[in-house]
Amino acid sequence: MEKGRDDEKQMSAVMRTISILEALSEVEGTNLENLSKVTELPKATLLRFLSTLISLGYVYRDGADMYHLTLKMFSVGSRSLRHMDLINTAKPFAKELCQELGETVHMGILEGNSAVYVLKEESSYTLRMYSRVGKVIPLYCTAIGKIFLSDMNEQEIENYFREVPLKPYTPKSIRTHHALIEELERTRVRGFSIDDEEHEEKVFCIGVPVRDYTGHIIAAMSVSWPVFRFNQDSFQGIAKKIVDTAEALSKVLGYIPN
Repeated sequence: MEKGRDDEKQMSAVMRTISILEALSEVEGTNLENLSKVTELPKATLLRFLSTLISLGYVYRDGADMYHLTLKMFSVGSRSLRHMDLINTAKPFAKELCQELGETVHMGILEGNSAVYVLKEESSYTLRMYSRVGKVIPLYCTAIGKIFLSDMNEQEIENYFREVPLKPYTPKSIRTHHALIEELERTRVRGFSIDDEEHEEKVFCIGVPVRDYTGHIIAAMSVSWPVFRFNQDSFQGIAKKIVDTAEALSKVLGYIPN
């Protein structure tokens, strides 16, 4: 029962926060009394929520005690639109790669210390990968994740190590910082990453970077196989095809290789 009440309180807080943001989006600025009427929230409650939103940078109060939305909301929305543009642009490339190799293609973006699938093209085989758009995956033991780690500088890697324990998902998962650093260097040199049953047993993946016009890695694309379906004799040709596809997508996004 206690958990149920906690969930209801959290949901109520979310709904109140959204109602405040939506009300502020309708006006250039408003005072506490008017905002209380529009949101139907008591002033004391409203002040608590506004204080939190101000501290997070989504709302500011001017010298006349008028409340306004900041551009942070615009920034959040812009990032979302950028991701949508990226997904729409990447879809035909992922689809072609999936059709040519016959296996599942994913694209992911970096979110904090994890990656999130934003695009999936499903294999035509009966036996498929268990995954979905929106799934959060670790960085250190996935092909997509290793691409993002390989783009980090030394300080960023140190911060990552402090915050993320290298928990083994399978017997093949990398368990030490030294081993991961060596793997990331191999990834940089060859231009693609490998997940050899490190995140899921009996699943092999190759990952590649997707870059924007600045050369920054903004996404990573991967192809996944059940290990029994992956032809090791064709490894180099397969890897080149995936790299070439990601480079073609990157060029559409404005990237000019050195």
